[in-house]
Amino acid sequence: MLGAVATTVYTDGACSGNPGPGGWAWAVPDGPWARGHDPDTTNQRMELMAALKAVEMLDGPLDIVSDSTYFVNCFRDGWWKGWQKRGWTNSKKEPVKNRDLWEPLIEAHRAGRFGVPRWVKGHSGDRMNDIVDRLAVASAQGGDAASGDTAPTPDDLGPPDDPARGRAGSSGTGSGPGSDSGSGSGSGRLADLDRDERRAERRRRDGRIPEGTLLVVGGQRGLPDDPTQLRILRRRLAQMVDGYAELHPDLLVLTGLRPGAEALGGEVADDVGVGWAAVLPWPEPQRSLGAADRRRFDEQLATAPATVLLEKKVPDDRPGRAAALNRRDAWLAGAADLALLLWDGTEPTVRDLVRRFEKAVGDDLTLLWPAP
Repeated sequence: MLGAVATTVYTDGACSGNPGPGGWAWAVPDGPWARGHDPDTTNQRMELMAALKAVEMLDGPLDIVSDSTYFVNCFRDGWWKGWQKRGWTNSKKEPVKNRDLWEPLIEAHRAGRFGVPRWVKGHSGDRMNDIVDRLAVASAQGGDAASGDTAPTPDDLGPPDDPARGRAGSSGTGSGPGSDSGSGSGSGRLADLDRDERRAERRRRDGRIPEGTLLVVGGQRGLPDDPTQLRILRRRLAQMVDGYAELHPDLLVLTGLRPGAEALGGEVADDVGVGWAAVLPWPEPQRSLGAADRRRFDEQLATAPATVLLEKKVPDDRPGRAAALNRRDAWLAGAADLALLLWDGTEPTVRDLVRRFEKAVGDDLTLLWPAP
């Protein structure tokens, strides 16, 4: 293999529900490709499976390109070396998740099958990243496998990226090192640490951040008017939160309790029996709400298992409240390990929130809205 030219291959994983039915895919630019399915998996496993299948199905050295920091940073920063020294435990002396996939990948890396993978930002217009994303989504949604020796045709691909359907084509909830979590935290160094270490580092800097795996639930104020659609949305949100709780027994939901998605987040946490905390931007923020919303806020706050107060001074006017809410969102993004935002793709203010959390938690952001 000495002197052989590496074959560039793009990889991606997808999962609907996380955990749920998933798909993996790899593709060589204008060359062979393959995709496959797992009926019950996670986004992170599909990201790793995509790379492993590329190694198994292609010959010679590879130049792997992925949008998964979970996969890329392991080799870029040598996390695997620490795992092996500690007997396959992380910095908290807990078993490393997905070891069955990591071990053959690390063996292939050490054997020279691929070097340090290259990272590409997902959903950013990169042609090949979009192709493997759609291939993975096709298997996740269709429950099938396929391959080809030449570039895939439109019939081989899943739907193009759509903000209203969420980040189905990207890696999602994970327990090991992975997603960037720097927004609002004030340090790019956090990206060089595994998740457990990043949590500890954030909490050393800001004692208001609660313990546990922190899931921020928020999004738009306007929820479906139709009772059936609202019931579907609530059920899907509950399923997602319950799924996260299965993966992370120490899950804690963070919500601001403002009308719409935030209030629903607190209710759903109660529904599924997951701990949650109300994050208040200033004392008694419900005073600026209408009567009905204020009553709902008061009722939820009275039953909140925990509260976090970010600022002691009450803003004087509407611009001041808007600025304080923006600071609250930045704090939530900096504290979050995971984010679940409700968005139908139309409210412009939520678009900005989505971008903030994409930057903060990367592929650990899920967008949710009921299908029409």
